[in-house]
Amino acid sequence: MISYADPADKTPLQLKEQQYVSATGKGYEVKNNIPRFVTGGNYADSFGFQWNTFTRTQLDSQNGNDISEKRLLEFLGSHLQELKGKNVLEVGCGAGRFTEILLKYGAHVHATDLSKAVEANYRNFQGREHYQVAQADLYGIPYPFESFDLVLCIGVVQHTRDPHESISTLYKYVKPGGVLAYDQYLLTPFYFTKPVMPVRYFLKNMKPEKALTAVNKMAEIFFPMQWRFRNNRIMTFMLNRISPLYNYFNKFPQMSREEHYELTRLDTFDGLTDYYKHLTTVNKTKKYLRKYQFQQLEVKKGGNGVEVIAVK
Repeated sequence: MISYADPADKTPLQLKEQQYVSATGKGYEVKNNIPRFVTGGNYADSFGFQWNTFTRTQLDSQNGNDISEKRLLEFLGSHLQELKGKNVLEVGCGAGRFTEILLKYGAHVHATDLSKAVEANYRNFQGREHYQVAQADLYGIPYPFESFDLVLCIGVVQHTRDPHESISTLYKYVKPGGVLAYDQYLLTPFYFTKPVMPVRYFLKNMKPEKALTAVNKMAEIFFPMQWRFRNNRIMTFMLNRISPLYNYFNKFPQMSREEHYELTRLDTFDGLTDYYKHLTTVNKTKKYLRKYQFQQLEVKKGGNGVEVIAVK
């Protein structure tokens, strides 16, 4: 495993009495067995609340599905099969739906998240070999530059203050010959016509607890109707024009009603409370990434939007 480094100057840190301390005496607290390289609240607080509420909802080992593994396999392709013994930096680890798969394939996982989601991640994987987790900002990752065989960042870049700055920062931690893999929500002509837009304006400014209460109320109203008519294309189209809920009835037909209800609550909260939501297109992404002169570059639509696999 790669040792922690000061986010500011990348000098080595030493663990001393529940603190990681730099040569200059600067200390970073270890709280509840997790190193903390950020202090206080931040724009990702809703994500921390979210993943500590839905701690195991998306774990394949919990729900008996293989949705997360398939998603990662479709994203990484053969790179996933080659992870055994490789150092992986997972930025924006959340509760660990992909942490679990990376560990399953034998990767040495260095998980980070800006929010208190790290506590859910730690609860799910504490004691696992080749695993460590830290609360840290993407712009202040506590590791040396060019240290990782894979830097993985799924479902995060669009939620940061500046996606281009985020990508530039992630690039610095990939070793030569290593892989940068990230995604970003896709901009479509219909995005801003969705019924979620006015609802999101109010929910993202609420305290997470109140926002979840609002999401639960909406789920009580709309979910039974959407579930009842899930196989009726006309009714589904009409309900989707008025309902702010996120659902995946057709995408995951193997899931039970209860599993869909839980996933709907989770993803609706996720989609309506994020502070930043920066969208992109395949062409815009390709144009931006040209400056890095990657050995190999693949940019495509997939998953939740635009997916990038780049070899440094």
